[in-house]
Amino acid sequence: MRIRRTLPIVLAVVVVAAAVTVAVQLRKIAPPEPARLLPGADAFVYANLGWARSANGGKLLFPVAHDPEYERFIQETGFDFERDLDAAAFAVHYPGTWPGGGTGGAAPEPRFSEVFTGRFDGNKCLAYLKRTAQSVENYNSVDIFTIPLYGRSFRIAILGVDTVAASNHDDPAVIRGIVDRSRRLASPFGGPALLRGYYKRVQLASPVWMVARVEPASPGFEAWSAVFPKPAELVISASYNPLHLPLRAGVLHLRAEAWASGEEDARNIADKANVFLAMFRSAELSVGSGGNDPDLNEPCSRRFFRVACFASWGNFRKKYRSPARQRRQRGRANHGNRA
Repeated sequence: MRIRRTLPIVLAVVVVAAAVTVAVQLRKIAPPEPARLLPGADAFVYANLGWARSANGGKLLFPVAHDPEYERFIQETGFDFERDLDAAAFAVHYPGTWPGGGTGGAAPEPRFSEVFTGRFDGNKCLAYLKRTAQSVENYNSVDIFTIPLYGRSFRIAILGVDTVAASNHDDPAVIRGIVDRSRRLASPFGGPALLRGYYKRVQLASPVWMVARVEPASPGFEAWSAVFPKPAELVISASYNPLHLPLRAGVLHLRAEAWASGEEDARNIADKANVFLAMFRSAELSVGSGGNDPDLNEPCSRRFFRVACFASWGNFRKKYRSPARQRRQRGRANHGNRA
């Protein structure tokens, strides 16, 4: 009888463990849904601002002063980026004329596509778009609004009550593709090819990450050429996972991984990265660097390099706190000292 009572419990534990394992494995290979909706591009950036606000006690992480034009936008749309934006996924399209080519076509500078999730006032946003749009295209039962902005065509589509897509790519098929993908059933195996290939290198529970193809000879990468002498693929991610190994409570785990064109290039990147690690040490950050990656068993592992560092979340908030808030806190501190 004891065996009969124990067997269902054991089976339940096994099923739960298997479900958790499958969920973790899918999470490793599946980018967040906003990123999966993005078109093919040459770089991707994602930020979960809702997580950042939660980690900051529900307060705005980077409060900014509103100029009159932005304040008017907030009043007309009911949307405040610092308050209402939960997550943002960006795709960067390099110009096709850059070394190595790109997905930006004939554009002379990079183009961008975005997917935003947050709290939108549907009626206000729709009225604002209808009022400012130069033209409106109904595609797959979704209105795509085209707004002239800085000599470019900025297209916006409301995909759902909490999701908006935008793109300033010259080809309207780019945002149409986002609309098409938003109408399909969610799949953890979807998303752009570059993102699918490298997202598994993003840290688990990472609220901020970037996957990019670095082209040091291109006009937009002058600063990057100091570290990357030749083209490379780069993954940068930050994680606040308290179970991250080694265990360090209250810290951000920052990690950068690069895939160079060869072993010699990887060594050059490693040597130059040590200079930046020294800068982190001088800033009183706890820094560690990784060499061989036990999870990387591909034949090209010799061209792989990893740098990891750990930053106190409290120090991070203090360092990047808005200047106005810093002045207010210094004023309170001085008042307390005088008292």
